[in-house]
Amino acid sequence: MVKFAVICANNMNRSMEAHYQLKRQGYNIRSYGTGSQVRLPGPTAAQPNIYSFGTAYDKIYNELKAQDKTLYARNGLLNMLNRNRGVKQAPQRFQNETASYDVIFTCEERVFDAVCEELLNRSGMQSKPVHVINIEIEDNPKEATVGAKTVLELAYRIVESKDLEQDMDEIIEDIQNRMPHKLLYTVCFY
Repeated sequence: MVKFAVICANNMNRSMEAHYQLKRQGYNIRSYGTGSQVRLPGPTAAQPNIYSFGTAYDKIYNELKAQDKTLYARNGLLNMLNRNRGVKQAPQRFQNETASYDVIFTCEERVFDAVCEELLNRSGMQSKPVHVINIEIEDNPKEATVGAKTVLELAYRIVESKDLEQDMDEIIEDIQNRMPHKLLYTVCFY
């Protein structure tokens, strides 16, 4: 079975929507963030809510609900956190992860760069390839849902491939032509 990971900055919106969609379809999927901390909108742009990776979604949900239920229901954070706590316990940071994957999806170019840099820093001593694909997804609930459909289509095509090394360029080109997101692709090594 193909092992997938999906990664955004905070492991809250884009990666979790894709994780949720792929998990519902039975794929072997994990999700992560690459930031130094989890940053969520606060009462103002200058007052974000900041959490450490590993803080349970349930705890974040309850804190934000107690802080200002109306605000966080209106801006969609409570709905997002409710979805997340049904998928896994807490946001995880990719740089702290030791598992290896066959395919890693990222949700924006700076995350793609951070993932590739992390994989290069690990030295590729296993000589195991990992396909890293960036799907440029705007960080809002609507675009996260649309982006998850692109990730799902990629996952379907990858799993259906009889020879991924041979087929990947064609898969990327086909999805790029049919879906609304800009894609980047490279191969790194564990």
